[in-house]
Amino acid sequence: MIIKASATLRNDYTSISNMAKETKEPIYITKNGEGDLVLMSIDAFEKREQMLTLREKVLQAEQERVTGLETFSVSQARKQLRERLNDMRS
Repeated sequence: MIIKASATLRNDYTSISNMAKETKEPIYITKNGEGDLVLMSIDAFEKREQMLTLREKVLQAEQERVTGLETFSVSQARKQLRERLNDMRS
């Protein structure tokens, strides 16, 4: 965990920015010794957002499976995808 004072961000933005990009880790910014902000690179943020979106979709699929909604085997899903692809090509 990287922790920096807000004065460091204010006085040396470039090094903090570079650190966020190099480590791909969030940097915790403190103000008066207390946690205040979390800073991260855009790449790290976008990757985190993609991961959270995927987890949400997996959780939704699992909830649907548990509630008894129809599910498909891998071979059934492949067959449906091939059929859709063939329909698009027609």
